[in-house]
Amino acid sequence: MQLIVGSYTEEMPFVRGQADGVLTAAFDAASGRIGPVSTAAVARNPSYLVRSADGERLFTVNETRTFAGQPGGGVSAYARDPRTGALTLLNSRPSLGDDPCFITLDPAQRFVLVANYGVKAGSVTVYQLEPDGRLGALTDHVEHAGSGPVPGRQENSHAHMIAADPVTGDLFVADLGSDTVRVYALDQDGRLAPKDGSLVRAAPGAGPRHLAFHPDGRHLFVVNELDSTVSALRRDGERFAVAGRASTLPAAGSDRPGNPPGPGNAAAALRVTPSGRHVLVSNRGHDSIAVLRFAPGTAELSPVGHAASAGATPRDFVVTPDGRYVIVAGQDNDTLASYAFDDEAARRRRRAADGSRGRGCGRRRRRADRGRRGDGALVAIGAHVVTAVRVTSSRRVPLLGRHHRGPAVADPRPPGGPGPSPSPAACSAAFPRFSPRSW
Repeated sequence: MQLIVGSYTEEMPFVRGQADGVLTAAFDAASGRIGPVSTAAVARNPSYLVRSADGERLFTVNETRTFAGQPGGGVSAYARDPRTGALTLLNSRPSLGDDPCFITLDPAQRFVLVANYGVKAGSVTVYQLEPDGRLGALTDHVEHAGSGPVPGRQENSHAHMIAADPVTGDLFVADLGSDTVRVYALDQDGRLAPKDGSLVRAAPGAGPRHLAFHPDGRHLFVVNELDSTVSALRRDGERFAVAGRASTLPAAGSDRPGNPPGPGNAAAALRVTPSGRHVLVSNRGHDSIAVLRFAPGTAELSPVGHAASAGATPRDFVVTPDGRYVIVAGQDNDTLASYAFDDEAARRRRRAADGSRGRGCGRRRRRADRGRRGDGALVAIGAHVVTAVRVTSSRRVPLLGRHHRGPAVADPRPPGGPGPSPSPAACSAAFPRFSPRSW
């Protein structure tokens, strides 16, 4: 299995980028070990990536404010050899907005969709895909309006992520600046039509950043960067309504790994495990992975535990298609760390906390909670570090920026042979629903 990792290559206000471009590393799905990291393609700030279902194309943003002599960022398309992972640049186009921070394909894989964070306004750009994988004609560009109450972060709209509804195919766009999740229908010509009746409003100052659908298609999760919360929404006819909400941080004074909770935390990536039992969120500042138990019947999100991340400022992560490993990208210490994850152990731990498994489980739980920050043990969530590697190229590589995602992508098919295509929920980085987004 190959990991494809996004990076920053230039110094920006929020990150000191010194990478060379798109990076790759081998991942052993049997042992969970990550191999040496190398450069697959030289590019400007390819901070987020997505791979086509057949593994033969790769698309990246170029997160810049000027690109090819024009204002704004860029979008690039690559041909990819599924056997070797080699990349060949096909073409690039302007993103038509500042700081493009997310890229994905529509469910039919006919269009490339880009979220531009935006200095003065967030926006969504759509390009048609040519049969050979090149970026074709611009089919739409929609600029968002709106703002929120948080100074310095919400003076205007900031589109941050796009996710397709697995039931209707509609596109959900998280807008951090306006505290909304906007919904669009995408027609056969690649035009976006807003569905205002389906608009989701977050709490003022919450800052919706990332989205993930539950495997049942009935529930949607939204992680809010600015107030470090996760909202669980339930489908109600043509719209989704908030049905549950939980913090991504431990309660004050609790004995958990990670830095002390505080206003400096910014929630980042969110993934749902393949079983649908747990929602995982990365915390930048607290430097942890939060694990929340989800009960579909009530839409309740219950904290299971917090694991100290081996990577400083864990901006993005992915869960492997089989749910056995979590791969975390550490922005500020340039690491990729692989963790073993036991979905059943996390479930048992929650039941013990509820008092449903007797004293024996309770005693084991208290011992697990004594894991120290920085010891690399994710015992609180039934996981442990399998391997952590420094990300190196010809220069130091910050994987992710402070306010924008820097991704990775993983190809579940080993070089030299066919394999299963990635789950739609997992590719926002690498594996299904666990990002570095396009793994």
